[in-house]
Amino acid sequence: MSSADEVVVHEALPSRVLVGPGASDLVADEVARIGAGRVLLVAAPSAAGPADRIAGALGARLAARFDRPAPHTPVAVTARALEAAAGADCVVAVGGGSAIGLAKAVSARTGMPQVAVPTTYAGSEMTPVLGETEDGVKTTRRAPGLAPGTVVYDPRLTLGMPSGLTRTSAMNALAHAVEALWAPDATTVTDALATEAAAGILAALPEVLDDPTGLEGRARLQSAAWPAGICLAQTRMGLHHQLAHVLGGAFGLPHAELHTMLLAHVMAFNLPSAPAASARLTRVAGPDPVAVVAALARAHRGPTRLSALGVPRERLREMAERVAADPYPNPRRPDADAVAELLDAMW
Repeated sequence: MSSADEVVVHEALPSRVLVGPGASDLVADEVARIGAGRVLLVAAPSAAGPADRIAGALGARLAARFDRPAPHTPVAVTARALEAAAGADCVVAVGGGSAIGLAKAVSARTGMPQVAVPTTYAGSEMTPVLGETEDGVKTTRRAPGLAPGTVVYDPRLTLGMPSGLTRTSAMNALAHAVEALWAPDATTVTDALATEAAAGILAALPEVLDDPTGLEGRARLQSAAWPAGICLAQTRMGLHHQLAHVLGGAFGLPHAELHTMLLAHVMAFNLPSAPAASARLTRVAGPDPVAVVAALARAHRGPTRLSALGVPRERLREMAERVAADPYPNPRRPDADAVAELLDAMW
């Protein structure tokens, strides 16, 4: 092995980030700053209020509004959004992963710059990754141009998140940080970001669940989810995200709830083979990080098992074989038998 084989490449994406209460009031200014004249506004239904305010601020710059993004970014939905985008030269996304993913898909096909205004903790706004679904199969691609050029973090926009979504969306962010710790291309920088993100999420999430309307707690949770999203951008995904993609694409499952179900199971599967990640998580979560994450997941008042999401048990082996046939890089080899056992435990 040559010394070059041991070189790890760290690549930071160019992005402009606005952070703080009131940041979303500056979206129209950001659109003007990048020289855009006509905007396609992509908004999740749950973000209708903030989207209305941003639409009003855009005024004559608003070319069209598309309010029907869907989980896992179906290509058929993207086609309809592209029809609405005629004449636009910029796309602004307001919402969670579905809205931001759709904006990425539109940008990938048109080259339009993006402004992302996340209202959840999903992290897609920080990544050059696009996952799209067609005929029940979700595929992902990665390219620097897929990442939004401007991201606007306004904790006020998270105050209306229901308790269940707050929990599952934060667990989604936590998964980005955890998986970055055992990634084969982890660096000193991503280790630091992931450790800080995990510590911040685990500290802030219980506080926010106790007081969902507290702006300071929401701001701390959002600020912890931000570096978790950066981790997802800078490291390769492993078994956790592969399972989320395979199961979510095959059965149309809710993304954040699926992450919440998966994380403790995948941690138990991987951490014995990832001692450095285990040491960092022990430092921020205590002697049994799997138990801490499992307790947060079990307290969710929605579905906590694959069976509750309607996943047929007889399809689990097929999903396991799909994972094993083309595995993402992972500290423990995900052979079909082991993955099937993991999925059965989740079921």
